[in-house]
Amino acid sequence: MQNDIYLSVVIPAFNEAHILVSNLDRINDALKKALPPQWAWEIIVCDNNSTDNTSQVAKDWGAIIVPEPQNQISRARNTGAKAAKGTWLLFLDADSYPTPSLVRDLVAVTESGDFVGCGTTVKVEAGTVFNRLRMERLNPIFRLLNIAGGVCLLCERTAFEQIEGFSLELYAYEEFDFIRRLKKYGRSIAKRFTVLHQNPIVTSGRKGELIPSSLFQMLTSNVLALLLYILRPLLPSSLIKTLGQKDLRFWYQERNKEETK
Repeated sequence: MQNDIYLSVVIPAFNEAHILVSNLDRINDALKKALPPQWAWEIIVCDNNSTDNTSQVAKDWGAIIVPEPQNQISRARNTGAKAAKGTWLLFLDADSYPTPSLVRDLVAVTESGDFVGCGTTVKVEAGTVFNRLRMERLNPIFRLLNIAGGVCLLCERTAFEQIEGFSLELYAYEEFDFIRRLKKYGRSIAKRFTVLHQNPIVTSGRKGELIPSSLFQMLTSNVLALLLYILRPLLPSSLIKTLGQKDLRFWYQERNKEETK
């Protein structure tokens, strides 16, 4: 039987060589166990200007490799999506993976015909208790506001193309802007966006430790990201780019080996 539904998993990766293989194995295992037999899938890794051997590691594993030379999460996701063949696009962070149960939930979303896309709540593994509580505390807020982080986002390919993907003006909080526009488009075709919560995406708690330097970096980056998100209609794009690339260190700093574990 010819496969008639195609899922493209798009993973932006910046210096993720140490963690990538184990997560690719988990993603592939979940897809094998939970996707219906008529579904085909591909896994695309967009190497976002890594200085380690991320591309080679992903290539050796068997993923499709797409380069994106400019460090920006929006560009990496858009570049990966441009190479995708799927009728549905699943964006996953490189340090995250779905369980088979979550994959089944994602399939239900696609097969219902009611949704233009979805996000998920998160379950944090590894890292400190502080980091787990810091990240998982957002789950009730995400469900209440019907928004989600960029760690796991599913959308129809046609919807992604209609809203022209992720904003290239933003270097953080781009997923909230994406979801806002995706919801707006969904309303125009009588479809909804939802946040799945029974089977959260599993993600790493490696960033934002309970030490002064990390807390300061996390606070300043989040405040700046929020200001850039709110004020972007008023600010020159060149200024947003400069601040985004240089000062959002919580997301765009070089990773050391401890952060990739």
